[in-house]
Amino acid sequence: MNVLTPGFRRDLAELRRIAEDEIKKDLEAIDGLVKGGADILMVETIFDTLNAKAALFAIEEYFEANAMRLPVMISGTITDASGRTLSGQTGEAFWNSVRHARPLSIGLNCALGPDLLRQYVEELSNKADVFVSAHPNAGLPNAFGEYDMGGDEMAKHIGEWACSGLLNIVGGCCGTTPTHIAAIAKAVEGVPPRTPPVLEPAMRLSGLEPFNVGKGSLFVNVGERTNVTGSKAFARM
Repeated sequence: MNVLTPGFRRDLAELRRIAEDEIKKDLEAIDGLVKGGADILMVETIFDTLNAKAALFAIEEYFEANAMRLPVMISGTITDASGRTLSGQTGEAFWNSVRHARPLSIGLNCALGPDLLRQYVEELSNKADVFVSAHPNAGLPNAFGEYDMGGDEMAKHIGEWACSGLLNIVGGCCGTTPTHIAAIAKAVEGVPPRTPPVLEPAMRLSGLEPFNVGKGSLFVNVGERTNVTGSKAFARM
């Protein structure tokens, strides 16, 4: 059993806070992309939502400071068969966490091949009222760190996603080559893009799971328990 001591927890929290501050302050990459002629900014391969929110905060600061705006794409990473990001969120909870940025699209990339990623793309497709993107790996890496899924097999999966109305933007991540991209492009050619759903107004919150409060919700008690561990120091404070 792994045990995190209180001191180690504090160290982790401090490291995470410093990383967030550095991301918010470092606008150099955004400035370089914009001045280099980028048409879209993409925050991608996200496994820690806090870092993603910091990056989105920095982008918004840049837009406001320069009186301009470009479309922004957001793409998270489902790390394994749990269907969650590394920081523990489900796809819908992740979307609830970043939807305030009003992105052009929300999607998933990396970690999994198209054979394992479909159900999580479908979740986003049903829950997000913006475009949906997908850039899966060419399968899982083999013992040598290489990817064995060919372009035709990858295109077969993604073509089915497109025909099922799940996608607006497609591509590939680790292990994909120009051959893969050509096969994917051919598979989706002429297929109508997904139509984003019209969602009923609701308060859409998130922890590790989504928490949506709408017209059909019952009584919602908002509060937080304190001193659940019975700390005498906390009680004295």
